[in-house]
Amino acid sequence: MSNEPPIAELMAFAPRPNDFVSRVRKLASDSKNIKWGIHARERMLERDIPIRVALTVLREGTVMGGITAGANPGEWKGKVVLNVKGRRDVGVVTILVRDDHIKVKTVEWEDIR
Repeated sequence: MSNEPPIAELMAFAPRPNDFVSRVRKLASDSKNIKWGIHARERMLERDIPIRVALTVLREGTVMGGITAGANPGEWKGKVVLNVKGRRDVGVVTILVRDDHIKVKTVEWEDIR
């Protein structure tokens, strides 16, 4: 009999921000790995943030805040942020799904105008 705890008792630890953003950047290099939620699409239209800007944020941005567990097993959520042309910061709330693909939850301006 093993002294190891049952798998159900093991806690999952959030990836470090650098590991999270590295994986997001790698997956975002191929837009086929990105799933855009309806809410994200609506907010991009409402906030006049083009998809090419959101893609640039995913490919070049850094993590702002912490990484938290997503709603489903194997999901990690974080916000990737990038300053766009020295004007404003754009945030993309990103869910890394099983280290396999990205779901974009929303896209927003980080400063309030």
